[in-house]
Amino acid sequence: MPCRSLPLLLALTLSLGACATRGADGEAAATPGDPLESVNRDILDANLAVDDAVLRPVALGYREVVPEFARRGIRNALDNISEPRVLANNLLQGRFLDAGHTTMRFFFNSTVGLGGLFDVATDFGIARRTGDFGQTLHAWGVEDGAYLMLPLAGPSNTRDTVGLVADGFINPIGWLLPFEGNIARSVVDGVDLREQNIEGLDALRSGSLDFYARLRSVWQQRRNAELGRVDDGGDRLDVLEDPGAQ
Repeated sequence: MPCRSLPLLLALTLSLGACATRGADGEAAATPGDPLESVNRDILDANLAVDDAVLRPVALGYREVVPEFARRGIRNALDNISEPRVLANNLLQGRFLDAGHTTMRFFFNSTVGLGGLFDVATDFGIARRTGDFGQTLHAWGVEDGAYLMLPLAGPSNTRDTVGLVADGFINPIGWLLPFEGNIARSVVDGVDLREQNIEGLDALRSGSLDFYARLRSVWQQRRNAELGRVDDGGDRLDVLEDPGAQ
C-alpha cells in the first residue's frame, strides 16, 4: 500500500468519533454533505500548519532549483506511471474508447516519449483521460458520502477515500516498485503537485473569508467535472482553480 494511504485510514478513524459540525459562531450546525465539519476543520488547521512549515517551502525550493522544463518532464513521467491505473478504471467503467486512448498514450509516451518524460501522445492528438476508483464507484452507483478533509492528502469524501486506497493496489507499476520506490514516487508526486498549486492556494487563502468553505466548494466543483457532472475544459484537474474568482 502506498504511503499516502496511511493518513487516509487515520482520517476514517478520526471521523468515526465526530458527528457534529461547527458554524461561524462556534456552535454546532449542520452543513449538507459535510456532517463532520468540526473534525474536518481541525484537520485542515493541522494541514495548513504543516504546509506553512514544510510543504510550501519545499515546493518553492523545488521550483527554484529545478528548471521548468525539467519539472514538466518529471510531471509527464509521473502522469505516465499512472496511466495503467487510468486504463484499469476505464475498463471497469466500461469506457472502452477511453481505454484505447489511454493504452495508446502509455505506448507512445513510454517509447517515443522516453519513458514518459515527453508527452508526445498529446502532440499526436491523444488527450489524457481521467480514471480513478472513486470515479469507478460513482459509475457503479455509489454515492459521494460525507465530505472529508484528510491529513496531508486534503479534500475528499468517503467514497473517494476508499477509491484512493484501492487505486494503490490497482496500478500494476506499483507492484513492480519496491516499498522505497513507492514512497519516493509519492513524495515527488506530492512536491510536484504542491508546486503547481502555490499561487492557486495562496490566492484562495488570501481571498476567502472562510478558507475551509471555499476550498470545499472549489474541490467539489473540480470533482464534479471529473465525474462528468459538469463540463471541464480539458485542463489538468488536479490543479486547484477557483471557478468563482474574478
